[in-house]
Amino acid sequence: MAVQDMTNSQLQLVLNDGIDTSTGLPIYKTKSFNSVKTTATADQLYTIAVAFAGLQERNLYNIHRKDSSDIRQA
Repeated sequence: MAVQDMTNSQLQLVLNDGIDTSTGLPIYKTKSFNSVKTTATADQLYTIAVAFAGLQERNLYNIHRKDSSDIRQA
């Protein structure tokens, strides 16, 4: 049986940066926050992301959490 140990977590805010005039598609910019506590819950991260988004010039489009883990045999 394998065991997963979460080693790193990153919070990313995806911000709307307007429309590309040549294609008409939206442009997105990403702000990343490293070294997020691996034990942080989705509710905690959402609250922080919304607070940080309020300090940005661009509107919040989405919130991502990126986790890294080591997998080993138990």
